[in-house]
Amino acid sequence: MSNDAAASAHTLGGAVTGVSGRGSEHERMAEIASDALRTPAVEERASARGGSSIFSNYLFRRLLRAFLTIYLVSTFIFFLVRLLPGNPVEVYINQQMTQYGYSYDEASNQARSLYSIDVDQPVLLQYLDYLRNLAQGDLGMSLSSPGTSVAEIIQSRIWWTIFSVGTALLISFVIGCLLGMLMAYRRNSPIDGALSAFSSVTHSVPNYLLAIMIILFFGVRLGWVPFTDMRGAISSGQDVEFSLAFFRDIFYHAFLPISVYVLTTIGGWMLLMKSSTISALEEDYVTAARARGVPEWRVLFFYVGRNAILPLFTQLTIAIGFVVGGSLLVEPIFTYEGIGQRLFVAIQKRDYPLLQGILLIVTISVVLANLAADLLYSRLDPRIRSGRS
Repeated sequence: MSNDAAASAHTLGGAVTGVSGRGSEHERMAEIASDALRTPAVEERASARGGSSIFSNYLFRRLLRAFLTIYLVSTFIFFLVRLLPGNPVEVYINQQMTQYGYSYDEASNQARSLYSIDVDQPVLLQYLDYLRNLAQGDLGMSLSSPGTSVAEIIQSRIWWTIFSVGTALLISFVIGCLLGMLMAYRRNSPIDGALSAFSSVTHSVPNYLLAIMIILFFGVRLGWVPFTDMRGAISSGQDVEFSLAFFRDIFYHAFLPISVYVLTTIGGWMLLMKSSTISALEEDYVTAARARGVPEWRVLFFYVGRNAILPLFTQLTIAIGFVVGGSLLVEPIFTYEGIGQRLFVAIQKRDYPLLQGILLIVTISVVLANLAADLLYSRLDPRIRSGRS
């Protein structure tokens, strides 16, 4: 017998001796089997089958958090819009007195007969009415467009915003990922330096500032862009139909907003894709593929690109939620008839119901995008659902 075998026999003999001092060998073996059955996985499944609370469900917790976020933000919006200086009645009275020369009493009588809102009602009662109508899916009637509901205004404007910002997001994402991969493959080269400088500058410039610069430089000084003809979302007399003339017309009117959105977002995708591609290039499977003689273009797209783009999909999901809110400052500058331009008019006229409705839609889109990102992450990494690191 070798020394190791003798040591093992000695250790086993000591263990058996210790067991015999506390009870029989059969009792000890039963205790060991019972401990083996009480593993963390078995206990976790047993507790899950048992009286586990519904609050431990990952999907339920995320849905509850999304609902609470929408409720809190909508409440904050309700009180925030009423903190703006003036109210819709006062704004209308001042407009009638300054533009049309009405007296205060005449303008006041017109305003109170035109607007259905009671500005003298306590804010708490207004808030309770708002919650009751919101629970029924009623966003109220617009004050600046009497006889038109807020839902109708949003429905007529939001599709133009989704078209312009959504198209820009798709273009910037695709081109940004391709340029980011080029920057990673040609890092420390003149191409990488030029594209890095371009992405850093465009990513740091606000979209509304770039829109103003385009108007002043290309429209006012050079006169290259006919801003007057490009106003609106569609030309007068153009029918909404599935035709080449219709698509050419809507792209003509949305060209400037789309250009601004692309230029101000493409830099972020380029930098993210460059960092992700550099990390993927250092992986062992890339070295193994090249060692097997795989063509470089296959390594670029099927090994590096496919794995490098995965982390960006979560960012894309969140960016989709900002499609509605991303137009709030650019559309009024170009007079593009989307949801952002309508919100600007609502702020000017203190249209409380329309303000609350548009901002609520923006909140819901952002919250749902974050919820989709959480669920996507939970599918990719099940540890997130269990709360483990």
